Amino acid sequence: MAQRRHHYEAAFEHYLRDRRVPYVAVNEARKALLPEGSRLTAAGPDSPRGLKSFDFVLYGSGVNLLIEIKGRRIARRRTRGGRGRLESWVTEDDAQSLGTWERLFGEGFWAAFVFLYWCDEMPPASLFEETFEFRGRWYAVRAIRLGDYTGAMKPRSSRWRTVHLSTGDFDRLSTTLCARSAALPGPGAPLASGAS
Repeated sequence: MAQRRHHYEAAFEHYLRDRRVPYVAVNEARKALLPEGSRLTAAGPDSPRGLKSFDFVLYGSGVNLLIEIKGRRIARRRTRGGRGRLESWVTEDDAQSLGTWERLFGEGFWAAFVFLYWCDEMPPASLFEETFEFRGRWYAVRAIRLGDYTGAMKPRSSRWRTVHLSTGDFDRLSTTLCARSAALPGPGAPLASGAS
């Protein structure tokens, strides 16, 4: 297992291993892709800016995923009587950089955000389809393809250059990430599949 600085990334790596999903951590993938000293930039209104890394490459049957992890916390009070709002914000740089990586990798690679929600207690099954425990913490997983996200995103903060999805759009467009046996993917279907 690669060294992970944040508990969200460590938890996600555990989740992939547990489901036997083939993956490479980004630090390894980026070293293989870019010559030493290279600086790529993301095309956008403030170009040239440095290209932000993503977190994982997941290998599937026919389609591979370039994954950017977005860790968010759900407090106990929000999971008891109702779920409250699931935060789905990212920075404009996140979306632009991930889109650039998708173009660089080319056909057979899709970029996606994975929102990993850290819950104070085991979330109810009605709230999330995919949950897991890691090191005494509960996590829930929702994934969304970059193209679906950018097609529905709305400005959140001009000062912080963040965007987000409405609750309805996030519910409609996000999905589970892994299924133990499923072909990659159709709309609303899991984005990745583990070994059977």
